[in-house]
Amino acid sequence: MPRHEIDKDAWGGAAKFDALLADIRARRKEFEQQKYISQDVIEQFKEIGVYRALVPKRYGGDEKSPIDFLLMVEAIAAADGSAGWVASFGMNPAYLSALPPQTVEKVWANGPDVVFAGGIFPPQPAQKVDGGYRVNGRWQFGSGCMGASVCGVGIMPDDGQALPRMAVIPREYVHIEPAWDVIGLIGTGSHDLVVENVVVPEEWTFTRGGAPTVDAPFFRYPSLAFAAQVLSVVTLGLAREALDVIQATASSRTSVTGAPNIGDRPYVQIEVAKAEAKVRSSRAFFYEATEDAWAAIQAGGRPTPHQTSMIRLAATNLTHECAEAVRIAYQLSGMTSTYNDHPLSQLFRDAAMCTQHAFMGAITYQNAGAMFFGKQPLPGYL
Repeated sequence: MPRHEIDKDAWGGAAKFDALLADIRARRKEFEQQKYISQDVIEQFKEIGVYRALVPKRYGGDEKSPIDFLLMVEAIAAADGSAGWVASFGMNPAYLSALPPQTVEKVWANGPDVVFAGGIFPPQPAQKVDGGYRVNGRWQFGSGCMGASVCGVGIMPDDGQALPRMAVIPREYVHIEPAWDVIGLIGTGSHDLVVENVVVPEEWTFTRGGAPTVDAPFFRYPSLAFAAQVLSVVTLGLAREALDVIQATASSRTSVTGAPNIGDRPYVQIEVAKAEAKVRSSRAFFYEATEDAWAAIQAGGRPTPHQTSMIRLAATNLTHECAEAVRIAYQLSGMTSTYNDHPLSQLFRDAAMCTQHAFMGAITYQNAGAMFFGKQPLPGYL
């Protein structure tokens, strides 16, 4: 198998995986119109192993590598950006592993296919009471919450703790407020999460990015860097799909002005080549950084600060380079791509949305640049 290519047999078998991609691609408009990924697709994600991929084997999980997981998200995102974004939250063991050991046992007590959605910002004040914390508030960006069985919300305890925590709450105690009215990734259903007067036991809270209490190779991979990667790789899937669309449609399109088909136009050939180079080069850096850090773990160590920084830099670079590749494909297709029912229209909007995520901001470049000169990055980068 070529390097950094998905092994479909490891995801329910090639036939099942391809059938899932075809189903998702055919239902893009359905997801966008209803503003969430349909529950039957979430169930298919469970079947192929999206949610158990990174769960330790002792809990029934598959213990796949970060590279395996990223390749899976990339493939699903090419079929639909929102579906890829929601599938990316199968990385939830990276978060949930920071719960106390006895709580981790309970999380996966009934099986490893736990669907988690969270909204940490803005952290809301939480009163310390007998038995835990009294949680009230509203949180934005609960991607995938419509299909979740467990939700997490950000709290700032009033007992003197310096860092916000995430409180893990069964879905039935969370009200979902439809508030997702945005330009792209509409099908992620990233609605507001509302919690009213729920007491969450302290052992069901954790510090986001905190040290894991689970001992397995994946949990030595930098969790916040991985959280950026699983989202950035969605843009890679979008870019690959955009280039495939323009390639597939070029020869069949006739210009209303009598101009040559777009595939025969020299300026189009030049710009598409630039887009292809952006996608391939940023992808190579992205998986190289992942592989480098994972090799350190497999050798019995941990990624160095430099290796973690390269993961963050590669993720941000991938997002912006691939979004630019999508923009090129969109622009080259002229007025045809401006219609909402054209695939490049949705790809363009989804890619633009990816660049707006906080993980993909210019601050990543500042932190990576500071480390280049031997200076300390801002807190939370590593």
